[in-house]
Amino acid sequence: MGSMKEEERKTTGWAARDPSGILSPYTFSLRKTDAEDVLIRVICCGVCHTDVHQIKNDLGMSNYPMVPGHEVVGEVVAVGSDVSKFNVGDTVGVGLLVGCCNSCRPCEAEVEQYCNKKIWSYNDVYTDGKPTQGGFSTSMVVHQKFVVKIPEGLSPEQAAPLLCAGVTVYSPLSHFGLKKSGLKGAIVGLGGVGHMGVLIAKAMGHHVTVISSSDKKRDEAMNVLGADEYLVSSDTAKIQAAVDSFDYIIDTVPANHPLDEYLSLLKLDGKLILLGVINTPLQFISPLLMDGRKTITGTFIGSMKEIEELLEFCKEKDVKSTVEIVKMDYINTAMERVAKNDVRYRFVVDVAGSKLEDE
Repeated sequence: MGSMKEEERKTTGWAARDPSGILSPYTFSLRKTDAEDVLIRVICCGVCHTDVHQIKNDLGMSNYPMVPGHEVVGEVVAVGSDVSKFNVGDTVGVGLLVGCCNSCRPCEAEVEQYCNKKIWSYNDVYTDGKPTQGGFSTSMVVHQKFVVKIPEGLSPEQAAPLLCAGVTVYSPLSHFGLKKSGLKGAIVGLGGVGHMGVLIAKAMGHHVTVISSSDKKRDEAMNVLGADEYLVSSDTAKIQAAVDSFDYIIDTVPANHPLDEYLSLLKLDGKLILLGVINTPLQFISPLLMDGRKTITGTFIGSMKEIEELLEFCKEKDVKSTVEIVKMDYINTAMERVAKNDVRYRFVVDVAGSKLEDE
């Protein structure tokens, strides 16, 4: 019971057909299942800014029809004969990746997100030649390596944003040795990733400052998310007073902006960690980097191991992100709102509670 035969199954998702990015019901076949695959009934799925870029072909690499969604939480309904990590009935998560080569240096180091042959959970092609489709659908077939167990006590809608936004912030803090308490950090930009940065850094025992382009998020940053300080980037006097005060700055802004100001705020050996995807060259004056032995670096999502660590961490520390739960029939409006940064701070689609098929 609960095992899988190698057969194709039909499922329904909401797909974009062209760069208009409008999503509508789409029935397709899941790929054939192998011995190490897990069949998942999708419960809910977070909405990420990347989903907007992909459905609108902003990166010039979109293939249609495309079912987006890569912060997927679901229930295991069947497992392949060689699946050892999961059982039917488990609540599990799937993030941005569903495949890798398993033989390169990143794969051997268990940082498969840096594998040059990684396979995205949607808008990609699986090893069998079939297009990958994401979590805005009733079900998915995923290799067990790219599935994580959601800890008991962590609700599906809270777990979903951790699978991309959360681990994107956790990964650099973990990798660069910035998890210890007592550090002083800053988060630039208070969107989906930025708000997770405040919550996770505070849970690690850091003094956290939010840096934003305007004052409008001050109350939420400090009174809802628990930030210690709030700086407006155009307030020269306050910025000047904060020079040489941060161990790290996490920059989540996905638009071109000068880095000099942020470099000046770092202490000796401080790190400016870039997480916003920007397709134009960034600029800074090199003495600001050299005088203080500072580092500009960046990381990409996180490894499967880091996702597992983060889920346990957030359960233990009772970290709760701010989510707005919507049904699938609201998804096109939700995508428009994400594009305008009009969400506090993550949409999560109640897939299981939505009618996905055409009327």
